[in-house]
Amino acid sequence: MFISDLIMPIAFVGIILYGYSKNIDIYETFIEGAKDGIMTVFQIFPTLVGLMVAVGILRESGALDFFCKYIGPFSEKVGFPKDAIPLTFMRLISSSASTGLLLDIFKKYGPDSFIGRLVSVMMSCTETVFYTISIYFMSIKIKKIRYTLKGALIANLFGIIASLYITKIFFG
Repeated sequence: MFISDLIMPIAFVGIILYGYSKNIDIYETFIEGAKDGIMTVFQIFPTLVGLMVAVGILRESGALDFFCKYIGPFSEKVGFPKDAIPLTFMRLISSSASTGLLLDIFKKYGPDSFIGRLVSVMMSCTETVFYTISIYFMSIKIKKIRYTLKGALIANLFGIIASLYITKIFFG
């Protein structure tokens, strides 16, 4: 614990010493970086608002529940709990919304249940694809994502499948 408390101060002092050794104006460089960071926030803000609105619409409209109603019987046949389906789709869009769904599953079933363990592993094996693509590509002004979305969705699908099998193997 002592070492982990010192990592950030050591890194901070190390960066300052490195800058001084290279004759870099550290304060001016910091200010330039902060300005760039603020500009990036302003550039991606509309995208963030759009994603938050989309998440709100999906959760409040019942679209997720409607969609899960039809996928649920198939998912149960392969051993994937139907109550994990909303989290699976929300995870593609928003980490905070999917964390809320994760906590709902924990409250309902408990973190040590099969579904609790499954969604815990799944949160580690998947990514917020639409959020990540929109933020990263928007911040560097890329408009054509080519194969990124397809590759990310395929990777997420394999992450979901892997989390199901990992949970079955280790937790029955």
